[in-house]
Amino acid sequence: MLEFLDHIDRAVFLFLNSLHSPFWDQVMWWISGRFNWVPLYLLITGYLIYRYKWKVVLILVLVTLLITLSDQGSVHLFKFVFKRLRPCHNHEISHMVHIVRNHCGGLYGFVSSHAANSFAVATYSLLLIRNRYYSVFIILWASLVSYSRIYLGVHYPGDIIGGAMLGILLGYIVYRLFILIDRLIHNRWFIKN
Repeated sequence: MLEFLDHIDRAVFLFLNSLHSPFWDQVMWWISGRFNWVPLYLLITGYLIYRYKWKVVLILVLVTLLITLSDQGSVHLFKFVFKRLRPCHNHEISHMVHIVRNHCGGLYGFVSSHAANSFAVATYSLLLIRNRYYSVFIILWASLVSYSRIYLGVHYPGDIIGGAMLGILLGYIVYRLFILIDRLIHNRWFIKN
């Protein structure tokens, strides 16, 4: 069964990765860049400050925790445990993989840290903002960032799905932690006053 799933994962990867052009190479490279999205993060932070006022300090502390858990967890709990080679490092198919700017990344790819991080931020923020249009936008954003990793030849679809699932789970857990801490702070303040 695992062999069959691995075969499908490779076939879907090779198909998606083969759909490339010089224009999309540049677009997907940019989309995959970690710091290119800083303006989006600042807009989200601005809205959270507007909506949550002083609670944004707690929200941002928890974002830092969330990204640390997501990024480090994807590496130490998955990549270094499962040791699944990235497509561009897999000698069986590496000659068929389209990579951009000769960048392949680390040896192992399961799970995708980009997918885990983007879906963690998306989940946490959409639970805080609770707006249908924002939710659709941020899930599409996380999906696009994740897809760019397949396009660039550094992750299989299974790596992306695993990373997305990890990110969604961690985003939800950290959101619940925010609710718990917020209630504790509120109850403590309310009792004293």
